[in-house]
This record gives sequence, C-alpha cells and structure tokens, in this order.
Amino acid sequence: MINTVVADLDKIINEQQIKTVFQPIVSLRNGEIHGYEALSRVTCETELANPEKLFLAAAEHNRLHVLDSLCRAISLSSFYDQCESSPVMKLFLNVSPVILQDARFIQIFSSQYVKIYPFEPGQIVFEITERNSINHPDQFAASLQDLKSHHFQVAIDDAGAMYSGLNLITDTHPHYVKLDRRLIENIDLGRINFALVKGLVEFCRISNIHLVAEGIETLSELTSLIDLGVPYGQGFFLQRPAEQLMEIDESIKSIIIDHHKMRNNVFGQPNASGYILNICNPTETITMQMKIEHVLEKIKKDGTIPGLCVLDHHKVIGIITRSQLTMQVSGRFGFSLYQNQPISILMDRDFISVDYRTPINEVSKLAMSRPQDKLYDFIVVTKDGHYFGIVTIKNLLLKSTELEVIKAKYENPLTGLPGNLVIEQKMKQTLEKKDTFSVLYIDINHFKEYNDVYGFENGDYIIKLLADILILYLPHGQFVGHVGGDDFIAIMNKDDIDDYCQKISDRFQQKVLYHYNEQDRERGYIVTENRLGVMEEFSVVSISIAGTSVQSDHYLNLTDLTKKLAKLKKKSKRQKDHHYLYIDS
Repeated sequence: MINTVVADLDKIINEQQIKTVFQPIVSLRNGEIHGYEALSRVTCETELANPEKLFLAAAEHNRLHVLDSLCRAISLSSFYDQCESSPVMKLFLNVSPVILQDARFIQIFSSQYVKIYPFEPGQIVFEITERNSINHPDQFAASLQDLKSHHFQVAIDDAGAMYSGLNLITDTHPHYVKLDRRLIENIDLGRINFALVKGLVEFCRISNIHLVAEGIETLSELTSLIDLGVPYGQGFFLQRPAEQLMEIDESIKSIIIDHHKMRNNVFGQPNASGYILNICNPTETITMQMKIEHVLEKIKKDGTIPGLCVLDHHKVIGIITRSQLTMQVSGRFGFSLYQNQPISILMDRDFISVDYRTPINEVSKLAMSRPQDKLYDFIVVTKDGHYFGIVTIKNLLLKSTELEVIKAKYENPLTGLPGNLVIEQKMKQTLEKKDTFSVLYIDINHFKEYNDVYGFENGDYIIKLLADILILYLPHGQFVGHVGGDDFIAIMNKDDIDDYCQKISDRFQQKVLYHYNEQDRERGYIVTENRLGVMEEFSVVSISIAGTSVQSDHYLNLTDLTKKLAKLKKKSKRQKDHHYLYIDS
C-alpha cells in the first residue's frame, strides 16, 4: 500500500498531474468579486484524488515541499494567463505552516515567481490553515513578519475549526480571517454559531481584519451573513470552483443588492442617502512619479483639501495626507532631502478604500477602528475598482450621526424593520394613491406561553427569525414593518399574497423547531399555565396572518383599515387548520 501511495505521489509530481480551479470570494455588500482562491485538483486516476489526503500523504513521505511548489506554480501561471488584461484581483494561495517555517520561503517565492509573474505583492494572499501544527512558533512568526514586510497579505483559513484558532489570529494579526464552513452551516437558525460569528464580525471590525465566510450553500445562510455584517463570502451558492475565472451570476448579485435595499427600506424605497457615495467628493489626484516639491505646492495652494490620492491606471495605490507630508518635509533638512524625490517614497499604502455603494454606518465603523495615528485620515471611495472620490472624517461623522437619529426614530430596535411611525405614514401614502393593494397583519400564536417557558431572550430570537423570513420572501418593491412585540404589517400587491403567505408560514414552521429542546420538539407541545393559571398543553408556535385587499374605489381611511385588520386578526387566531387566513374584501 505504501509503495502504491509513493508511486502515485511521484507520478502526480513528475508528470505534473495537477490543475487549478478557482472559486471567487465575493463582496456581500455589492456582489462584486474581491478575489479568487486557487484550489489544486489531481487530473489522473488515483486514491489520492482528495486534496486533503494528497497533502497528508506528501507530508508523510517527504514530498510536501515539492508538491506545494508545483501547485503554487500552476496556480500562478493559470491565474496570470487569465487576468493579465483584467482588473487587479486578489489571489488566495493555500500554504502550510510547515512550508512557511522554512526561512528561505519568501526568498524562493520572490525569486521564482514574482519576477516571472509581475503581480503586485498586495494581490497575493497566503492562506494558512490552523489545522496544521506549528512546530517552530518563533520561526513561523518571523516568516509571517517577512511576508508582511514584502507587502504580501496573510489569511487564517478555517478559523473556528480548532480551539487554537483565536490564539493564531491574535498572534499573527492577519489581513483576512476565513470562517470554517461548520460555523456557517445553518447560521440562519439563530443558534450559538450565529452569536459566535456576530462576535467575530465586531472583533474583526475593531482589529481592521477582513472577514470571509466559507461554505455558503443556501439563500438563507447568505442573507443571515449579510444581516450580520460579514463583508465577504465564498461557497457553492455563490459560485462553484471552475478552471476559468468565472463571473458571479447576475441573479446572485441581485439577491445581495436587493437584500441590502430591503434592510435599508424606508417607505418601500431604498434609503439612497445611507450610501457613502452621498457624501463623497471628487478631488484632484496625482501620479506616483510626481515630485514631492510639486505635491507640496498643490496642497499649499488649496487649503481645503485634506490630502491627495496617488493613482496608477485609475486605481488608488496610495494616499498622502496634508499632515503626513508637512511633517515629513519639516525640519532643518526635510525639504532639501525630499523635494526632488517621487511621492511614491512617502505615500501611505495602508489606507481604507470602500466601494461607493457601501453603507455609511459600515464605513464609519471601519474608520473608527483604525490606529490612533490614522484615525483622521480621509477615506478613499472607488467605483468598479477605480477612483471615485474621498470622504473626510468630519463629513462621515456628521452624516453618521444624522442617520443614527433617523434610525432611532423610524426603526424597531430589535429587528431593524420600519416601526409604527413609518408604517402609519406608508399606509396613509398608499391609501391616498387610491390604488388597489393588500395589507397583512402577522403575529405569532402561543408566543406568551413560549416566553414563559423559554424566557424573553429566546423569545427575541423567535421574533428576529420571523422578521428575517418576512424580509427573505418579500417581493421586490413591497413593504414590511414591525408594529412591536410579535406583530408585523406587510403592504403588498394582491397577486403576491398567496405565495408569500405560504412561503413564510412553511419556512417559519420549519425553522422555529430548532428553538425548542429535544423533548418539546418530539412531542410537539409545551406545558405551562394559561391565562387563568391552569396548566395546559400549548402546541409549537406558529404564525397567524390576517389580510385584506383594499380596492381603489373603497376610499377607506387609516382608522377604518386598522379596525378591519384587528377584527380579521381575531378571526385568524380562531382558525384551527391553517396558519393563516386571508380574506379578500
């Protein structure tokens, strides 16, 4: 058996029976591709076809270095051939800590590959899996520092797969953290992995680390990750690995963009003022070859600009702030030393750059998580990877404060959905148009009894679960709001009602079972006191939906419509065989 494994290894290596497939890493803010992970696959018949099995065998039989080098060479060659004329993309390369612990790694990589394939170092991201043992911590740390000093980037892969993960993250301070797929599976159920990922989102935000969720396989997992604020995603639902650098399907982009619009929905329309483009201003830019003397003249000439962006082929490669440049050229010999040098030697390559459709609150969080010495640097805004403008911290804070006041006034704090004020205004607007529309009143059956047994915290999870489901299936351009407690209102087209009610009811019944313990789930009910203090059996919570269709010639006022919905809600609660009741007026 050993001879067969060795023979297969030697055949794969000597005959280069390896190909690369690429899986995109996608922005969960706008659906654009951020980069590609290179994955190696065996092209011949062998028992070592599984990549994990292949590399374990290579390590066991002293062939890890040569196999790793072969896979990396094929990945770089394939990536370069396909993206030579395309916009700059990140390439994520898997590398074992065993390889990194070799003090010669960075020199060999630079000499063998960087000169052949002239990528910018910042394009290359080395993924380190925490499953591999780190036998020489000091050498490993030194190798990582060496990578960073050469401007390569580092990602911790499969974070959460082992208990050592957090230590590895804090010790290495990587550019990226990739969440293990076991943390992502069923994250839409609101269980402990939901809370853990929520904490990691905040941790990475404060630490200025990019978070990537791996293994996204369902629509509800995707939307839950968007709601949590995870910035990047990867998985079969977004795009399967392929030999070509595949684009993301437009339907996936639409899901991501539309879900953001729904989360920022006010009066049924996306809140355009909530995007960073709303406060972005274009400014003069410079090239990396411009002499420092001329840059200083530009900044002195216009006292309003906070600094300048350095561009190369319309892409921002660095920034220079007013305070940074002034400090560098001040002093007895500062100006004489730098005046004829290109600005590239002083520009800051470590700056925040965001897409123009990024929500302002997300940009604000990024800005405030920076080190103290960069806290007031301006933010670079791009569109399709190209320079679009800048945002000053002053304007960012002013707009953030304004949006927070609006949010507190108009949104329900638990679900983030429009609250009573917005619901009332939306219903008035719809009535005034005198168009035919439908209104649904949705609440949870036996919610009080569930709270009595499982507590208010778990009750909040159920309310948020229902809110997420209402958003997930809401047709584009329709409206849903949170009245309070377990009560919701939806205003939508009549033709969408039946399908919407069936989907949200079925989905809720499927997912809510995970919020019961095993005993209650199996018997299908809980036992607690009713409103008269008598012990009673109560079935698993479900939703009741009361609805009415308002015709254009009815001319109802808001009071009449509210009274009608209240009556229908009581009638819906009495239904025994249906989760919802829709009455067409």
